[in-house]
Amino acid sequence: MAETHSNPPPPAVRVVAGRTVVVLRGEIDLLTVPPLSARLDELTAGPCPDLVVDLRDVTFIDCSGLGMLCRARNRVMAHQGRLRLVTDSPDFRRLLPRVGLADVFDLGTRLCEALTPAADAGHLADAKS
Repeated sequence: MAETHSNPPPPAVRVVAGRTVVVLRGEIDLLTVPPLSARLDELTAGPCPDLVVDLRDVTFIDCSGLGMLCRARNRVMAHQGRLRLVTDSPDFRRLLPRVGLADVFDLGTRLCEALTPAADAGHLADAKS
């Protein structure tokens, strides 16, 4: 029996309090990563990108999806920006240490936390230490 795979909708993108919020949904895998990665490349091309990637509606992510997130992080860092991931998935949080990405991403469980000035203050304190 052939497995069906539907493409997720394009990511919803909006600017909130000066931050670009990207909402990803559905499965993030080898088939869906190319268009999502292209969109993240567009959003991380400018100086000092401030990107929040909301993963709460992601139902599955494979190694190509993790690679896409790493690429986005590397591009943001190269442009002196900031990337935060929002997820309430315990599976995703358990996955990161297992693949050597435990301390790579700035993780939050709630979108409002990633958008607050307090999140920026913590980031500035980390940058100074």
